[in-house]
Amino acid sequence: VEDYAILSHRWLPTEDEVLFCDIESVGHKNVGEKKGYFKLSQCCEQAKRDGLKYVWIDSCCIDKTDSTEVQESINSMYRWYGNATKCYAYLKDTTKSTTDVLQLGEKEEWFTRGWTLQELVAPKNIQFFDTDWKLIGSKFSLGRYISKITGIRRSVLGADRLQRPQQHPQNCSVAERMSWAARRQTTREEDRAYSLLGLFDVNMPMLYGEGGDKAFLRLQEEIIKRFDDHSIFAW
Repeated sequence: VEDYAILSHRWLPTEDEVLFCDIESVGHKNVGEKKGYFKLSQCCEQAKRDGLKYVWIDSCCIDKTDSTEVQESINSMYRWYGNATKCYAYLKDTTKSTTDVLQLGEKEEWFTRGWTLQELVAPKNIQFFDTDWKLIGSKFSLGRYISKITGIRRSVLGADRLQRPQQHPQNCSVAERMSWAARRQTTREEDRAYSLLGLFDVNMPMLYGEGGDKAFLRLQEEIIKRFDDHSIFAW
């Protein structure tokens, strides 16, 4: 697999995003008029500047009408983010001057959503861009802010100023990893469980409609099979 960049972002309403079907359409009719086109085009331009030929963006690279593809993608997402040469995090609620930790934490939804947790933890190299696609900083340079906002230790983020080796998330207790997700929200209730699959290195089928409680119970069962860690019972 060649080097590639990957985009981490908060989804706009579906009708505003550039989707797989838009990319597939002949002539890409009206794609440039969608609100989501800005971050897509900026991501591609940034990758080009970074010498990368390929980018992966979930909104337009996953065919949401194909349930098999959706399931495979969700179970593979953590690995895809982890293997990316560059991850670009687009903070649409932030301007470059907003670097105060309290402002970032209060105003930027990217830090409160379920799916963006693995998109923060998995990549080795993340660059953060503001609403105008101006570079704010990296996961390393913003480590102090991000740690305070998310509750994730800087050693796990790979932003330890003492330059100690990065602590792999898999070496953190189940309870600690669960705590990172405790205050995060998802649009679909089942996604609160599904968005954690990669963080715990487990796979399970997506059963939308089963409800959040059942989805989380199945996640716990898979984690218990995978880890001999009794801290899970705190959740």
